[in-house]
Amino acid sequence: MLIFNRCYLPGFKSGGPIRTIVNLVERLGNEFDFHIVTLDRDSGDLYPYPKISSSSWTAVGDAQVKYLPHDSVTFGKLRKLVIEVSPDIIYLNSFFDPLFTQKIMVLVRLGFISRNVTVILAPRGEFSSGALQLKCIKKNIFILLVQWLGIYDRLIWQASSEMERRDILDSRLGIKPESVVIAMNLTSSVTELPSKDLHRDNQGILKICFLSRIVPKKNLDYVLGVMSMVSAPTALTIYGPKEDASYWRACEALIHQLPKHIQVNLGGEVHPSQINESLAQHDLFFFPTRGENYGHVIHEALSAGLPVLLSDQTPWQEVVAKDIGWCFPLESRESFVSVIEDVATWGFEMRVKTAEKAQRYALEMACSDTTLDANRQLFSLCLGSSTYNKASKV
Repeated sequence: MLIFNRCYLPGFKSGGPIRTIVNLVERLGNEFDFHIVTLDRDSGDLYPYPKISSSSWTAVGDAQVKYLPHDSVTFGKLRKLVIEVSPDIIYLNSFFDPLFTQKIMVLVRLGFISRNVTVILAPRGEFSSGALQLKCIKKNIFILLVQWLGIYDRLIWQASSEMERRDILDSRLGIKPESVVIAMNLTSSVTELPSKDLHRDNQGILKICFLSRIVPKKNLDYVLGVMSMVSAPTALTIYGPKEDASYWRACEALIHQLPKHIQVNLGGEVHPSQINESLAQHDLFFFPTRGENYGHVIHEALSAGLPVLLSDQTPWQEVVAKDIGWCFPLESRESFVSVIEDVATWGFEMRVKTAEKAQRYALEMACSDTTLDANRQLFSLCLGSSTYNKASKV
C-alpha cells in the first residue's frame, strides 16, 4: 500500500492525520506492507529533519518512508514512485491537497497510473459544514470543477463515522453511497492508561485546556469568546503550533480583552510523548471545533481523565450518554458557558468519578476490535476479496 500525506514521523505538528497513519502502521503493519511518501520536514518548518535522506526509503517502524523536498513533488516524481512501489492500493489523505492528492488524481485520470490500482481517499473532515465555510468560494469552485472533469471518479472514500459519511455524500460530487466505507480512525494500541493525580491544590481556580493547531477550523477564537462570558475564576492553557499567523494575532487581541479573573497561559507545541502529562494537569478539555472526522486529541483528553466540552461537529457524541462530556451546536454559546460555570463548582469526589469514567471509556475505545476489523476490511474490500487472508501483502 502506498500512502501519501504531507507530514509523517518524526513530525507531529499537523496533528490527527499523522496519528491516524502512525496507528494504522502500528496496528496493521504485520499484515500489510506500508510505503509512505511525505515531505522532508514538519508542518511550518523551514528546514528538513536532520539525518534523513530523500534519495532512499527509510525504515520507520513497520513502514518504509520516502521523504521529499517540497519542490521535488512533481507529476513525474510521483508517477516514478508509483511505478517503483507497484502498489495494489494508493491511500490519499485530504481531498483539497494540491501537493499530493490532486497530482495523483490527475495522473490516474490521464491514465499514467494503472486503473488496476485502487485509490482510497480519506477527506479527514474536509466536507463538514464548518470546514466548508472556511474559504468557501474557493472550495465550491474546486468542487464544481472536479465534478465537471470527473477527476475524482472511481474512488473508494473512507469515512471515519456515519456523520462524515453523510458529509461526503452531501458534497455535490455525485458520490455513490456504495463507494463510501466507514472505518473509524485507529487509536494507539494500549492496554492500560496512566493514573491521574487529582490531589493537587487548584486554589479555587478551574483549569481548562485547549490543544490543537491554531487555525480557524479549530476555533480558538470561539473558546476565547466563551471565556469572556465566564464569571468563575479560570486558568486557560492554550497548546498547539501557531500555524496561521494572522489568525493567532486575532486570537491574541481577544486574549488581551479577557477579564482579569480569566488567566491565559501559552503552553506552546507539545510533543506526542508529553500530551498525556500536559493534559492531566487540567480539569476540563474545551474543543469547540468547526469539524472533525475523528479528533485524536479528544481521545487523548479522555485518556488523561478529562471530561470534554465539544461542539456537535465531531463523532464523539457518545460522551454525553457516558456522562463524561458535552456536545453543543456552536450557536449555543451560553450552553458552553453554563457547563464551565458548573464544572468550576465540582468537588474532589465528582472529579475523581468523572476522571475514572473518562479513562475507562478511552481504554475501551483503544482496545476496540470492531474498529481494527473495519480498517482491515476496508483494505480487503479494495483488494477485491470478501474474506481477509492474513498471509496476503498489499
